[in-house]
Amino acid sequence: MIFVTSVKGISHQGDEYTKPEHIDMGADVLYQTVLKLDENGF
Repeated sequence: MIFVTSVKGISHQGDEYTKPEHIDMGADVLYQTVLKLDENGF
């Protein structure tokens, strides 16, 4: 699981909001992890 910051810590509710730059950072973590696993022959 990759966790990203939500405004006011609200999650799993209709008023949950995560800033686009935080979503980008989470996506980059996933991307870099996949690259590393591929590099190591996963």
